[in-house]
Amino acid sequence: MNIQKIKDEFIELLRSTERDGVDSVIEELEEAGFFTAPASAGHHLNTEGGLAQHSVNTCRAALAVWEGMKTLEPTLEKEVGRDSVIIASLLHDVCKTDIYVRSVKRRKNALGMWEDSEGYKVSYKNFPMGHGEKSVILLLCYGLEMTDAEMLAIRWHMGAWGVNMNSFEDERCYDTSQKLYPLVSIVQTADHLAASIMERSGEEQDEL
Repeated sequence: MNIQKIKDEFIELLRSTERDGVDSVIEELEEAGFFTAPASAGHHLNTEGGLAQHSVNTCRAALAVWEGMKTLEPTLEKEVGRDSVIIASLLHDVCKTDIYVRSVKRRKNALGMWEDSEGYKVSYKNFPMGHGEKSVILLLCYGLEMTDAEMLAIRWHMGAWGVNMNSFEDERCYDTSQKLYPLVSIVQTADHLAASIMERSGEEQDEL
């Protein structure tokens, strides 16, 4: 993985939106270690630079979904702008920047023997604010100007997995967000496509 190349693409995409606060976001993410963080502790792109790679993959997928859906629903272009697609998809997981800590884990090798393996563990002690909502709050604190649609697309990018099914309010807010803003569905779909198709590994398939 070429971390510098991924970082350059991430920054180029973000700056292409010409949104107020973008340079501040880049500076804050750099300082927080976003560009070297993994995307997960034990699943997709659980390696240095994985979080930035996943963010770029999600953005690529979101733009492809947006372009494709415009051919099926031409009015979509008036509802969702390219800059919004980039902002919401590229920044949906900034909440993960500080939750992964390097550790040594026990795992079975190809021969079925247990051995020490370097990896990551998860800790939420830095800012235990949740997932999508944490990303929104951090970006606002960084000074990024966002629309309601962008904030809600980031908040609900996990889809039903991010909904507290014991909360009537959560269920209604998620459902309402999807109906009001197509961007919510675009980012949710792109995140899933990135993780399940663009980032699947041979190792994971061998373990099925």
